[in-house]
Amino acid sequence: MPVEEALARLIALAEASPILEREVVKLADADGRVLADALVSTLDLPPWPNSAMDGYALRLADWTGEPLVVSQRIFAGQAPAPMQSGTCARIFTGAPLPAGADCVEMQENVEVQADQRVSFRQSLRVGQNIRAQGQETRAGEQVLAAGMVLGPIELGLAASLGCAELTVLRRPRVAVLSTGDELVEPGLALGPGQIYNSNRRVLCSWLARLECEVVDAGILPDDLEKTRQRLGELKDVDLILSTGGVSVGEADFLGVALREEGDLSLWKLAIKPGKPLTFGHFRGVPVIGLPGNPASTLVTFALLTRPYLLRRLGVADVAPLQFAVPAAFSWTKPGNRREYLRGRLEQGRAVIYPNQSSGVLRSAAWADGLVEVLEGRTLAEGDPVNFIPFSELLG
Repeated sequence: MPVEEALARLIALAEASPILEREVVKLADADGRVLADALVSTLDLPPWPNSAMDGYALRLADWTGEPLVVSQRIFAGQAPAPMQSGTCARIFTGAPLPAGADCVEMQENVEVQADQRVSFRQSLRVGQNIRAQGQETRAGEQVLAAGMVLGPIELGLAASLGCAELTVLRRPRVAVLSTGDELVEPGLALGPGQIYNSNRRVLCSWLARLECEVVDAGILPDDLEKTRQRLGELKDVDLILSTGGVSVGEADFLGVALREEGDLSLWKLAIKPGKPLTFGHFRGVPVIGLPGNPASTLVTFALLTRPYLLRRLGVADVAPLQFAVPAAFSWTKPGNRREYLRGRLEQGRAVIYPNQSSGVLRSAAWADGLVEVLEGRTLAEGDPVNFIPFSELLG
């Protein structure tokens, strides 16, 4: 199945089972969470006209070119007196404009005379250097849409509107399990034919960055009955995320369990690395089976599982930013699957890691993104390729 079709199916499945439960959290705890309700401003921002500069405020109609007496000094946080006719007011950045004033001249363009009157050396205009009331937002205006992932900027905007709490969707509960007799957790001794389990750490850390609640379901042995039993224990999660056991080998039991006690909606994609990705349900619980090779796990989680989870939370824009850059390599053998190479930018060109084996996680640690090579495509140096930064995928 082509990548676009697989992603469209996963998005449709996500939209069919949205996470709707919500909770109220303090603003300081909302980073990375998904906004449940649109944020509507309850006030004008700024709430009153204020000065954009340190300078002098005046009513332009009262000034005919003569030096003006300073009638008051206005600092940010003070309530000014109304503007006295024929005078100016010393004003500082962010301070409220006195009633009647309609112009601010920056201090660099004035001359303070010996008698402390102020001469304005340039022509002035109404509204100059004034931030109008409500120039950022008006009361009743929507400023953040529901389904937005909250970051530092969004939290700052909410704080500027006086919000101490926000209503967010609850965290998705994701059970992470690994399959295979060959897997051993770090810290334990390796037996014959065994390797350390790196995928579990990649996925648990990545899910935490996506503000998911991670349920560690451990390592499954290569045993069909034990696979059924473990899957059946994971009833209260939004997603079971497995690595390994989804290919066509004799010890790949996840697909067998899904076919026997659920459904298998998605299997075998035109993507490299990551061909044997599986989506289905086990007794009603969604299951995504990722390939076991580390680079395959990384690519399929980044491009398929991540958008699936985000869309279940109602996030509208789940596609990562990507942009075209010149290739610093040639690609002479067109493939029948879309390839995602681990690469990085050097002097604006995409350089790829020498070993693109799906079992080499070091390639991703060296890289800072994925380089996309379309199906049936050859490349010469300098040809454009799409680059997807890891910074777009990891959070």
